Order: sequence, then C-alpha cells, then structure tokens
Amino acid sequence: MNIVLFAMLGIFVFMMFRRNKKTKDQQATLQSQFEPGVEVMTSFGLFGRIVSMDDAENKVVLELSPGNLATVHRQSVTKIVEPPVEADASAVPDDASSLTADEAGIPTAAAESSDEALKRLNDEGKKDS
Repeated sequence: MNIVLFAMLGIFVFMMFRRNKKTKDQQATLQSQFEPGVEVMTSFGLFGRIVSMDDAENKVVLELSPGNLATVHRQSVTKIVEPPVEADASAVPDDASSLTADEAGIPTAAAESSDEALKRLNDEGKKDS
C-alpha cells in the first residue's frame, strides 16, 4: 500500500514540475516577441502598445491611448493582441432584404408583423392536430 502512495506522490510531483516548465517556456517565447510597436495586454487587463523596454530593470512602457503612458513590470505583460481578422464582406449582405423568405416561401420574422406571425403559428398548430 505504501508503494502505491509513493508512486502517486512521485507522479504528482513530476506533473507539477512538467507544468511549471511548460509555463516558463511559453512565457520565454512570448517575451522574446516583445518589441516596440507590438499591441499587448497586461495581466490586469490594460491594453496598449509597447513604446520602449528596459531589460536591465524589467520595465515596459506602454502607450494606453495617445499621450497616455504607463510603466509596468515586464512579467505583467501576458498576451500579444492580434488585430481582428475581418470577415469576407461579400458573404453577408448589408441589408436583410435577401433574408425575408426561406426556400419554401414562408416569410421570416423580418418580413411579417407580430400579428401575422401569431396568426401563422396558430394556423400551423391547427394543421398539425
């Protein structure tokens, strides 16, 4: 019984060290990508652009908005923010005119009033009974 407990403890310690190593490797990879002009997010939720970095003191100067600078510890910058990818504008129409009826010709909610929708739903319920 004692052997099983020691084996489980050994596995637990191994997994804990493995997770810590993975986290350190990810953090090192992330910090190697830091350079002025990169959009980042801090661990406390501030978004900004890196203006300058001081490797000797582990400080990063962020521009939060034009003219508004903040100095934070290098480890508090936890994520590089990628610009949002714009969807293909041709895939979705700007107006709902093409979405007013489905394939069967039944008007959707955008094309009918609430009274018409209520009447249609009541009629469908009578047909099913």
